[in-house]
Amino acid sequence: MRPDWDSYFMKIAYAVSERSTCDRALVGCVLVRDKRILTTGFNGSPAGQAHCDEAGHLMVDGHCVRTIHAETNAIIQAALHGVSTKGSTCYVTHLPCINCTKALINAGIIHIVYSAAYRSDENAIAFLKAAGIDVAQKEYLQAP
Repeated sequence: MRPDWDSYFMKIAYAVSERSTCDRALVGCVLVRDKRILTTGFNGSPAGQAHCDEAGHLMVDGHCVRTIHAETNAIIQAALHGVSTKGSTCYVTHLPCINCTKALINAGIIHIVYSAAYRSDENAIAFLKAAGIDVAQKEYLQAP
């Protein structure tokens, strides 16, 4: 059976998450506009720096700060390659944190589809609502 568009892009987000190098949360993100993939991102360290799976986690206040989050990496890839994210949809395996939420808002994202409510953040949800961003949680089984 042919998957609907949300399922299709969410499966791709899970495939992207397999590249994550911080095992605390394997997160994948796909930015899409007009049913076309703009960029992808996963949790990982800045280019040329050691990853968690090589050097271990760098923990500060219960969070690993060695990595850049998947959503931020997807936005950075768009900026690096001159791709506008205005009016796009973010498909992400986990609900964005407050910092990624703020970045997504300023990147012009208008819709977020996520699967897991990892460390649900009421402030992030409030920011998204205040920005008028449509948010939908859709549980998907990770592709085998």
